[in-house]
Amino acid sequence: MIARAALVVLWLALALFLLFPFYYALVTSLRPGGEIFRVDFWPDGATLASYRAVMTEQPFGRNILNSILVACSVVILSLGLATFAAYSLGRKRFAGRRLLLYTVLGVSMFPQVAVLSGLFEIVRMFGLYNNLLSLVFSYMIFTLPFTVWVLTAFMRDLPVEIEEAAIMDGATPWTIVTRVLLPLMGPAMITTGLLAFIAAWNEFLFALSFTLTNTQRTVPVAIALISGASQYELPWGNIMAASVIVTVPLILLVLYFQKRLVAGLTAGAVKG
Repeated sequence: MIARAALVVLWLALALFLLFPFYYALVTSLRPGGEIFRVDFWPDGATLASYRAVMTEQPFGRNILNSILVACSVVILSLGLATFAAYSLGRKRFAGRRLLLYTVLGVSMFPQVAVLSGLFEIVRMFGLYNNLLSLVFSYMIFTLPFTVWVLTAFMRDLPVEIEEAAIMDGATPWTIVTRVLLPLMGPAMITTGLLAFIAAWNEFLFALSFTLTNTQRTVPVAIALISGASQYELPWGNIMAASVIVTVPLILLVLYFQKRLVAGLTAGAVKG
């Protein structure tokens, strides 16, 4: 009984520690301008003025749309390419397979700033500067290795009897991947897709370097460039309101796919 109570207290403390910054950002975004720097845990005279200012004083709606387009494109391309790469790396034996896997892992270890200058030249060479395609292309560098590794490990653990039965029925490799193995990979696809989406949604350095105009920027850069009347007067209410706007969809997305993940794990179980 004491151990269970201690575990509950520990979980509550951890939840408070993790959720308090978001809660305080929400409270700050609802405060009038004169009460921003008051240390209160509930706003007096809550107002939505900061939210209206964020949506009217800059093209923040367009920035949100840009982030959605880029993140969704990255997820679709990463999962599509990684699925077939995982099939080759996880189900087929060929010379250099292990070296190729470690090479893919090694690419993801480079910090973003180490490849920034080279990527910038590539983006300019192909005429993609200030274009959302440059972000999709650059984000694949750190999402694709992760998705390949996770899906390869999951693909390797699937029963080989399923693939052998499909081959006996005359199925081609394309049919095996898309019709036989892909339905069983729901949990891994949801997990890697969600993490790739969050990584692309929150990315800042490439988005700041490869975009120039407000209409092409994503939400992290748009929030960072919110400014006030002078460099010493930042509109913290607007910044907090923008942060809440872009954080709530991620929370809802995680909660929604958490349920789908449990359902996928149950449905994908192999009996026998």
